Amino acid sequence: MTNVDPGRALLERLREYEARYEALSARLAEPALVQNPSQYQKVAKELSELREVAEAAAVYRRCLASLAEAEEIIRDGSDAELTELARAERTAIRTEADRLEAHLKILLIPKDPADSRNAIVEVRAGTGGDEAGLFAGDLYRMYLRFAERQGWRIEPLSSSLNPAGGFKEAVFLVSGPEVYGRLKFESGVHRVQRVPKTEASGRIHTSAASVAVLPEAEDVEVEVDPEDLEIDVYRSGGPGGQSVNTTDSAVRVTHRPTGIVVSCQDEKSQLKNKNKALKILKARLLDLLRAQQNEKISAERRQQIGSGDRSAKIRTYNFPQSRVTDHRIHLTLYRLEEILDGDLDEFVRHLALAAQENALSNAPPPD
Repeated sequence: MTNVDPGRALLERLREYEARYEALSARLAEPALVQNPSQYQKVAKELSELREVAEAAAVYRRCLASLAEAEEIIRDGSDAELTELARAERTAIRTEADRLEAHLKILLIPKDPADSRNAIVEVRAGTGGDEAGLFAGDLYRMYLRFAERQGWRIEPLSSSLNPAGGFKEAVFLVSGPEVYGRLKFESGVHRVQRVPKTEASGRIHTSAASVAVLPEAEDVEVEVDPEDLEIDVYRSGGPGGQSVNTTDSAVRVTHRPTGIVVSCQDEKSQLKNKNKALKILKARLLDLLRAQQNEKISAERRQQIGSGDRSAKIRTYNFPQSRVTDHRIHLTLYRLEEILDGDLDEFVRHLALAAQENALSNAPPPD
């Protein structure tokens, strides 16, 4: 049960959030800030992020005040009818206070600052030959359909087709609100179990494709020294006769210090391919930096469910049983066609909840 005083630590943390919220609200009204669009946007964004905590804290404080008032009436006991009414109200108020306290604890869990960013998604065929390439194509379309359902924008960055159909690799940028926060748990190895179209005996094959979801890097975070880059241009591969293949428009960028190599050949323009390659390179460098930072902090602080190792199998798509199982949260859904058509909301919601509960269990409780 929640007492009238739930602990100084929680209330002090709430006061810090409320004070920051009030200060930002006042600053947002300053004429000088309005004249600086970039700073105004930064303050407005932080204010928006704090609003839910501030509003929930205000409701929580009113609830505690009502609980204290009910306790006072019960202690006084001079009016039997009023005392009985206060006892009944106290039970309901305590239940609401418990709910609000639990909600506030979740809101106070530090958020990954990258959650609100755009994401670069990389889908690659794994073991399984041509069937793995076809499955990579299925995953690519699944994420495109999911993005369409969310109202997000898609920009293809790089791709390599499989001769039998599907992709050897597909890299694309997803833009919109909270994209990385909703897609980041898709990172890992996805496995498919089905009968390939080329399988005459009807035997079920198991293939795999890997997915990497990286937050889009901002220029101020990842500085790339041009001296560290080796840039090669070459003629794009692919079906003959296409105009994209007639000039040296393809670009390969190698980052010497890390050995990261990025190639882009989708555009006819060498400059456009170079810019897309640099965008992917910066995202991969930021991902490398975040991984190193997470390792230094501790394994519990990692944002991915489980170990966060992308080599780990995270999900199985079983066609004969129309079953999709996420092995990290032990959730199985028998809606394979709908999921491959982009209906990922249930998985996204449960994965986010599991990550939230994990972060809450590892966070030090209020005194």
